Amino acid sequence: MYKAILFDLDGTLTESGEGICKSVQYALGKMGKPVPELEELRVFVGPPLQEQFMKYADLDEEGGRQAVAYYRERYSTIGIYENHPYPGIETALAELKRKGYLLAVASSKPEVYVNLILEKFELQDYFDEVIGSEMNGERVSKAEVIEEALVRLGMTKQREQVLMVGDKEHDVIGAKQAGLSCLAVSYGYGTMQELEDAKPLKIVHSTEELLDFFE
Repeated sequence: MYKAILFDLDGTLTESGEGICKSVQYALGKMGKPVPELEELRVFVGPPLQEQFMKYADLDEEGGRQAVAYYRERYSTIGIYENHPYPGIETALAELKRKGYLLAVASSKPEVYVNLILEKFELQDYFDEVIGSEMNGERVSKAEVIEEALVRLGMTKQREQVLMVGDKEHDVIGAKQAGLSCLAVSYGYGTMQELEDAKPLKIVHSTEELLDFFE
């Protein structure tokens, strides 16, 4: 029986790809790298940003940090709001809260941005804790974020009672590294193939199916 549910943000609670991908385009342009179409940059939604820049644009660690700095120039003022909640997500959160679950956000996005987004869409009151990464590059991996969430919720010794919900393989893998099961959603930015390969507890295809899982 689960008592707490950890939600990823991008691709799980909100459809944030436009702002992220346009900010990646901006950063790549500033770095003098080729700037592809938005669709190709969907791989940036979810994973730790510096790691993804290094992998995608063949950058060293210093280059990756610089790309993140350029990304934040646009994202912090424009991209963060090119975003909206998925249909039905607020209804699902309200019902889960009514049922008595502890709810938290566990995102690799900087915590300050996570809170701004939740406030923008008036979702913050559904969550008992909001955990993200640090702006200085600490606590970036999903497993590290989950560990911090367990500490804040006081559930480090009740991991079998905590479920992660996310849309990418990083969510499933990070949950397993932290000793949690993960419910994957297919409506976000992960492909069905990557989710199936990561072997989550179950894959659901809508916010309605997400809520039904907890019946």
